[in-house]
Amino acid sequence: MNWDEIGLKMGLEIHQQLDTESKLFCPCRTELIDSEPDHDIVRNLRPTQSELGKFDRAAFEEAMRKLHFHYENYDDETCLVEADEEPPHPLNREALELAVTIALLLNMRVVDEFHTMRKQVIDGSNTGGFQRTGLVATDGHLETPQGTVKIENLCLEEDAARRIRETEDGVVFRLDRLGIPLVEITTDPSISDPQQLRDVAYQIGQVLRSTRVKRGLGTIRQDLNISIREGARVEVKGVQDLDLIPEIVEREVRRQLKLVEIRNTLRERGASVEEDLVDVSEVFGDTESKIISSAESVLAVKLRGFHGLIGTEIQPGRRLGTEMADYAKKRGVKGIFHTDELPAYGITPEEVEALRDAVDASEDDAVVIVAHARDTAENALREVIKRAWMAIDGVPEETRKALPDGNTQYLRPLPTSSRMYLETDIPLFSIEEEFIEEIRKNLPELPSEKRERLIEEYGLSEDLASQLVKRNLVEEFEALAEFRVDVTVIASLLAYTLRELGREGHDMDSIGIEELRDVIRLLEEGKVSKDALRDIVACMADDGLTAGEAAEKLDLLLLTEDEVEAVIDEIIELNHEMIQERGMGAMGPLMGQAMGRLRGRADGKVVNRILNSKIRERL
Repeated sequence: MNWDEIGLKMGLEIHQQLDTESKLFCPCRTELIDSEPDHDIVRNLRPTQSELGKFDRAAFEEAMRKLHFHYENYDDETCLVEADEEPPHPLNREALELAVTIALLLNMRVVDEFHTMRKQVIDGSNTGGFQRTGLVATDGHLETPQGTVKIENLCLEEDAARRIRETEDGVVFRLDRLGIPLVEITTDPSISDPQQLRDVAYQIGQVLRSTRVKRGLGTIRQDLNISIREGARVEVKGVQDLDLIPEIVEREVRRQLKLVEIRNTLRERGASVEEDLVDVSEVFGDTESKIISSAESVLAVKLRGFHGLIGTEIQPGRRLGTEMADYAKKRGVKGIFHTDELPAYGITPEEVEALRDAVDASEDDAVVIVAHARDTAENALREVIKRAWMAIDGVPEETRKALPDGNTQYLRPLPTSSRMYLETDIPLFSIEEEFIEEIRKNLPELPSEKRERLIEEYGLSEDLASQLVKRNLVEEFEALAEFRVDVTVIASLLAYTLRELGREGHDMDSIGIEELRDVIRLLEEGKVSKDALRDIVACMADDGLTAGEAAEKLDLLLLTEDEVEAVIDEIIELNHEMIQERGMGAMGPLMGQAMGRLRGRADGKVVNRILNSKIRERL
């Protein structure tokens, strides 16, 4: 696909939790809690007007859902600030220092005053209906093979409450995550190649990993902003897998291109949408469809000129009708039916014809129905009408959710500037030049710099150096590299062996740097071979033994040369015919036998030397 031809523009937002002692505006710790909560708070959230008297459209739509929000909290682990029952405490200076550090690593200009703002969010993820955020830095940049990418803003803000489960009329959140400091990093929309977008996300992630940030699932989130010339800006939230970014972009571009095609067809047909809803319950009075028959009422709306287009595939497995259903589901229904897919689901051809007659639909028209309680069905069809008008306009501006297969799903309208207003409970924080310069003097080493240093100083391969950096094991490697052993062995143990053992089910949480020191010390002292390290570590993890105890239990302490020679003499005697037949060609098979007998108890080089000498003596 020619990205320039379609006018592809992309930007990136990355949200990363910081690893601080306490939360951004209260003293609570920043760890998630698994124990049963002590209390439950119930809230209903409503939108408020901005300073200019306007409502944010995304907040307004969330309010229309009329959900009840439950907040699980704890006596000792959460506080009144998170419950929105007490004013916020002063800004966490440690979090600000980390944010400034990241900004400097991204070549950004730090502002001289930190002003806390309220960002209106009433999807329940914040007890007060807003998220506290503030601008830290602007005007940064990253270099990529495809050119320079501008980093527009870096903000410091609170993370949201943790979503636990949904109920019939709302959502249950937990307050342990609410208030954890995070940075939001935003690029400009000049990225025009999906692979470059992925590379930028990776580079920013590497910068973040060089600082004190949290690790693990959910601690970092990527959002993509995507648009094409005839389309609209769409924000795709919750991208977890960087390798999926190009696929998400391509599918979103194809979705927008298909919506543009649908728009053009609708305009050629002179399409429009009936605003009046029609009660068609009588049409299905004797229906065999279980879904329809169990509903209180069945309502319908006619879409003029939409015949054959609602069933048009716009992403693999997703159609325009799926988009309409996503809007309707926000009003409490499980789905919609439309004539492009009927008869089906127990609805007969005769019922479809009667339905079309009831709403006076022509051959070019489509009909959408919803079966539910009357009020719910009305609200759902109003959303279908809204989405149908959007189809005539083209591509709507939306916030969408990334799906595991690379598709996206409607979440809510794009927010507007009306969602932001000043936080009056927190004074501004002056960021002095001395504060910035002190941080600048102590900037951490970037991952790319670490990798090059490992290669240059220790002679590691590019692969091993990259793996140590990627897995954040450089500090451990350098601590173990003080031993007089082959550093490649240490690097391989850290980068690959420990991970493999964990995947095999061994409890690697019990293996820390001190345990690894004991293992490497055995190797340095010549008590074990490098081939024995894997089994020794596994035994230590499983049985809680020291390195020496594990080596002794597994009988992996190295034999003396005399003992090794005795074992090889036995192998030579048992295979003297092979030696006579093959000569030095017997070296390979006999080496395999010897290492099988001596596995982990003799150095391979020693075995090779003795075996080679013994075979030559026989010849």
